[in-house]
Amino acid sequence: MELLVAQDLAVTVADKQVCHDLDLHIRRGQCWAILGANGSGKTTLLHTLAGFRPAQGGEITLEGRHLDTWQPRQRARLLGMLLQHYEDPFPSTVLETALIGRHPHLQRWEWEDSDDVAQARKALESMDLAGFENRTIATLSGGERRRLAIATLLTQNPQLLLLDEPTNHLDLFHQLRALNLFTHLASQEDRAIMMVLHDITSAARYCDHALLLFGEGETLAGTITDVVTEENLARLYGHPIRCLTGPDGDVWTPMFSGT
Repeated sequence: MELLVAQDLAVTVADKQVCHDLDLHIRRGQCWAILGANGSGKTTLLHTLAGFRPAQGGEITLEGRHLDTWQPRQRARLLGMLLQHYEDPFPSTVLETALIGRHPHLQRWEWEDSDDVAQARKALESMDLAGFENRTIATLSGGERRRLAIATLLTQNPQLLLLDEPTNHLDLFHQLRALNLFTHLASQEDRAIMMVLHDITSAARYCDHALLLFGEGETLAGTITDVVTEENLARLYGHPIRCLTGPDGDVWTPMFSGT
């Protein structure tokens, strides 16, 4: 089933075209990677798909309804966004922060109940934050704060997760833990994932579809096998990329010259 569809989408930022005539069909069970060089508009496109900023052309529908017709609370039950950066203007504990994810599911003036707390604790555990519940967020490292942001999104429990560099600040162990969790949500819980990634190998191993942003509005979308090729990646990053086959699968690496 299609969760989010973009048709003839045109997006610009600062007079720079991110995409034009983009057709995108994100279905349940799929895991998408967005790849592109710095400044290609990956974050801008993700924010547009989330409804945070208007498109300059085309339309976006969520479960068959135009994105703008959804009330924010209703939309947040279906679509969740992991931002690249977070600000914490107020002191709060880890558990209190995770519980923010339950707000779309509560009525006005309604407080979280034991089920909401249980979901938040489960999400924290999935991000290796069990036992952190009473710590203030000011005491967290950058990686721990990133894991808390992911846990808060998991507590929100959306059907479509839009993730802006989800592995940013994470050590290798927690990068793999997060990526495995996202693919599990898609394959086992019939949700959809779309995430901005910089590591091509992670994109190829954990995603089944990819969207490439070449700049000047040019894009390419399709399955990983069709889209992630040496030729396409060399054009995407302006540098030769090679696929090396190892005992644990393919590894994508730039070509190095000199010593």
